[in-house]
Amino acid sequence: MSLFLDILLVSTSLIMVLLVLLHRAKGGGLSSLFGGGMQSSLAGSTVAEKNLNRITVYVAIVWAVAIVGMGMQVRYG
Repeated sequence: MSLFLDILLVSTSLIMVLLVLLHRAKGGGLSSLFGGGMQSSLAGSTVAEKNLNRITVYVAIVWAVAIVGMGMQVRYG
């Protein structure tokens, strides 16, 4: 179980770094390279940015669960 949590934590950490770097800042970001440059007619942000936000939140939840799992494993053996 410890090896699984270690691998999960490292992989989600790397994915989180990549996802955060893909987000658009004030001047645009790497997400505009993947179709994020077109504006949606329904909302202020693009569909690519909304999907990137959702994926980032899901990966962050998995990351947090991995950290809590590692903490419980250290605490209770």
